[in-house]
Amino acid sequence: MSLTTVGSVAFDAIETPFGKTDKIIGGAGTYISIASSFYQKNQNLISVVGEDFPQHMLDTLKNRSINLDGLQIKKGEKSFFWSGKYHNDMNTRDTLITELNVLEHFDPIVPDSYQNTEYLMLGNLSPSVQETVINRLNNRPKLIAMDTMNFWMDIALNDLKSCLKKVDLLIINDEEARQLSGVSSLSRASKIIRSFGPEYLIIKKGEHGALLFHEENMFCAPGLPLEEVFDPTGAGDTFAGGFMGYVSKTDDISFENLKRAVIAGSALASFCVEKFGTERLLEINSEQLEDRIQEFVKLAGFQMNVSLI
Repeated sequence: MSLTTVGSVAFDAIETPFGKTDKIIGGAGTYISIASSFYQKNQNLISVVGEDFPQHMLDTLKNRSINLDGLQIKKGEKSFFWSGKYHNDMNTRDTLITELNVLEHFDPIVPDSYQNTEYLMLGNLSPSVQETVINRLNNRPKLIAMDTMNFWMDIALNDLKSCLKKVDLLIINDEEARQLSGVSSLSRASKIIRSFGPEYLIIKKGEHGALLFHEENMFCAPGLPLEEVFDPTGAGDTFAGGFMGYVSKTDDISFENLKRAVIAGSALASFCVEKFGTERLLEINSEQLEDRIQEFVKLAGFQMNVSLI
């Protein structure tokens, strides 16, 4: 089974109460791909960078069995750059700088080698770009998952709803779910959002866990209490990557297996926040991940056999 991810590969500069960074590697496509690589060794990436993007990071992605045939490198142009500052609660942040650069006119290329992908993860990008990728696939994947944010709800709601009609699973946070649905109750919001097209919905609640909805079924995964949270950037993308990596590896889209995938994604996201950027994800090994998953399993009172082989 193969997984294709669409998302930004970019630079971030981050400030939190624990410190700040200069430019570091970030982007939804980066976090999703690295996270999914713990489970899925047959994956593809669709993105775009400028010629300023470091070769060593491209090599890091390749070394994690990520196919970069769909990654465009634009000569003479700069990669996407975002800078943000987190408040003391680590749940709210201010965007300081956004430079779209190569993303401003991103036209995604779907190579022939990606055409038979069984799973597709649409990272947070313009809904029109996300829908373009779906339309450029000759065969529909078994599962199409999509992430989005309130920015697109504000400026491209019609495009977003058009894309939602074509996806199976939407992954958003609680604030975004309330905005998209227009109601405050997350249970009611889930029904409204699923009426737009997605059969499944995941609502992320940050440190308080995540909710999975399908038909009349709901699963609540706990948040793992952590002693220190250094940087929440990329945690949601890491969750999505772990989730889709697990689902594509097991090739099982039953509700029971999606529950296990939520735990798998949550475990990886809990590592992501422990250091700035992708640093912690690139440090951990399979044994550490399996141990962390078991911590979630105990919290949730949920049976899950883990194998990353």
